[in-house]
Amino acid sequence: MTSMEPFGARLRRVMDERGPLCVGIDPHASLLAGWGLNDDVAGLERFSRTVVEAVADRVAVMKPQSAFFERFGSRGVAVLETVVREARAAGALVVMDAKRGDIGSTMAGYAEAYLHQGAPLFSDALTVSPYLGYGSLSPAVALARESGAGLFVLALTSNPEGPEVQHAVRADGRSVGATMLAHLAAENAGEEPLGSFGAVVGATVGDLSSYDLAINGPLLAPGVGAQGATAADLPKVFGPALRNVVPNVSRGVLRHGPDTGALRAAAERFAGEIQAVVAGS
Repeated sequence: MTSMEPFGARLRRVMDERGPLCVGIDPHASLLAGWGLNDDVAGLERFSRTVVEAVADRVAVMKPQSAFFERFGSRGVAVLETVVREARAAGALVVMDAKRGDIGSTMAGYAEAYLHQGAPLFSDALTVSPYLGYGSLSPAVALARESGAGLFVLALTSNPEGPEVQHAVRADGRSVGATMLAHLAAENAGEEPLGSFGAVVGATVGDLSSYDLAINGPLLAPGVGAQGATAADLPKVFGPALRNVVPNVSRGVLRHGPDTGALRAAAERFAGEIQAVVAGS
């Protein structure tokens, strides 16, 4: 396996160069229809590759949602392989949003699919679910370290069902979400300039002052744009950890297609607003 600079170091550099914006690639049926495309593999490919063409050379991160490709079977996955390859070639880092979570050899299989450098779907980072126990992620953690990739672990998500698990309090008095953040801080201890093991923390979850977000790793923050959060909300949610936040915008950019110029303009507007907030914090 080729030696690669750790994901955290590569992410820090591209965030400093391009700003921290992450643009999601979510080709669900309603967006395809909004672009005048059929809900089929041809529409999927046209949509996804247009987004890459428009913004992958200017944003830090692109985050394809694997499910919207998988629903078309092997041909959809083949499109996803192309999207990952083209986005990375344009200089964006790719976070595969697959939210994988399992145990033992099955988790190792998922890790091989997305985190092994020779895999067709190799991505710079992968979203994972720790709710079979954080230790169940060990195969993915190990392979990410070996390959120079990263993970984003679901910690404090913006969906309304999340709190029943993430805010549950353990016997030691610490919430499950806080426990996940503590595990990530341990993974990233001593890493410079940034650790490679991040958390998913929704931009719409509200006051997080009781949580320690100083994990020395990135915080992937969905919820900006169509889900209601704005750039101006980020300092209130993330406080001193703001510099390590990777805000994700999907529909707020994607709804401006299929015109590549309009997609670029939307991405640049969000990027500018976010950079202004970070610079002023």
